[in-house]
Amino acid sequence: METEPKDVIVLGSIRRGRVKFSNIQSETKIAIDELNSILEELEKKNFITVEEKNGLFGKKIKLKITEEGSMELDRKIIHIQNKWKEMQSIYQSGDKQKLQEKMEENKSLLPTMMFFGMMDMVMFSMMFSMMGIGMSDYVSQESMPDGGTDGGGTDGGGFDFDIGF
Repeated sequence: METEPKDVIVLGSIRRGRVKFSNIQSETKIAIDELNSILEELEKKNFITVEEKNGLFGKKIKLKITEEGSMELDRKIIHIQNKWKEMQSIYQSGDKQKLQEKMEENKSLLPTMMFFGMMDMVMFSMMFSMMGIGMSDYVSQESMPDGGTDGGGTDGGGFDFDIGF
């Protein structure tokens, strides 16, 4: 059974312990309607189960990944890791044209690689530099990891410790 990259991201989010719709949506940044459609498709494929319980404040819905869903996720992760290793190898060989072709071929997998932390972001940036193109041509800003754009600190100072002033 073939799954799409966003399906894989949603399965990964559920396996990481995100069992509520809002938590999955927050982590994956997938539009609500699209996420709902993906979850329905995953349930049809028997990759997830939906448990409904009556709680104090009304009905609670909890999502769980099935064994079949977990096996599919593992299979896709291995496939995507192999694609990343291929791109690394082409980059290291210095073949700019072949790298650009491979990046174009795997364009839809790049957000998934980022979500699962498979790619080395420094090497990924160097690949784009070698090809002389911008990363935004391949990856939307929403797909970029949150931690990589914060500038390193929240206080604006240059010290890692309080010096008492």
